[in-house]
Amino acid sequence: MNMRHEFIMSGFGGQGVLLMGQILTYAGMLEEKNVSWIPAYGPEMRGGTANCSVIIADGPTGSPIVGQPSAVVVLNLPSLDKFMPMVRPQGVLIVNSSLIDKAVEREDIRTYRVPVNDLAAGLGNPKMANMVALGALIAATGAVRMDTLFMAFAKKFAAKPQVIELNKVAIQKGFDCI
Repeated sequence: MNMRHEFIMSGFGGQGVLLMGQILTYAGMLEEKNVSWIPAYGPEMRGGTANCSVIIADGPTGSPIVGQPSAVVVLNLPSLDKFMPMVRPQGVLIVNSSLIDKAVEREDIRTYRVPVNDLAAGLGNPKMANMVALGALIAATGAVRMDTLFMAFAKKFAAKPQVIELNKVAIQKGFDCI
């Protein structure tokens, strides 16, 4: 049976959800998987909502539209309300518990509450909350290997080598929460 992961990552514009999707997609490419990445923005951009859909598969990805994701990352409450009902049964939901205190009422999915903002702030850079969330997603799903994810991040930020090591720590911190 072919491996297929369908993800939605969502939050406010400026939280880095599109970057999370790009790095995850890039890691899938480095593992020679078939991938797709589709961004979506609210009309406000920064401060509005942003989300992206990512598919990583051994076989053809087919349509890039993700209707019933196998995993969802929500970084804010509007994203939880919008995307939690879409998670397929036995799927994964990563909830940013730093900003979302609402209970998840579904028993048929695995929900992980990760304080991504608090963990990133503890590392000295609140902007790394998205990388903490990405690490948690990889731990919960095994979609790509951690070393491949680190390689994808390093390639994406080759022009800014000073950000690579601390972001690896952020990814690992999220991974270790699961």
